Amino acid sequence: MKFSVTVTLKKDVLDPQGKVVQNTLINLGLDNLKEIRQGKYFEIEIDEKDQNTAKKKIDLMCKKLLANLIIENYKISKL
Repeated sequence: MKFSVTVTLKKDVLDPQGKVVQNTLINLGLDNLKEIRQGKYFEIEIDEKDQNTAKKKIDLMCKKLLANLIIENYKISKL
């Protein structure tokens, strides 16, 4: 079973890397750009038959390692 996890900074957290990318794109002529925020993307394949159990295990992975819950949110999707 395969899932994707997208981790993004919470709205109130400053994103200096996203800001650098945004400023660079604006300098390249893409001046109608409003905002870019950087994040992380994971594709996880897990050997589990039950989808609910698999999703719970992926959720645990996010909470223990993949996301910093103080400053990041995450979203799990089945592929």
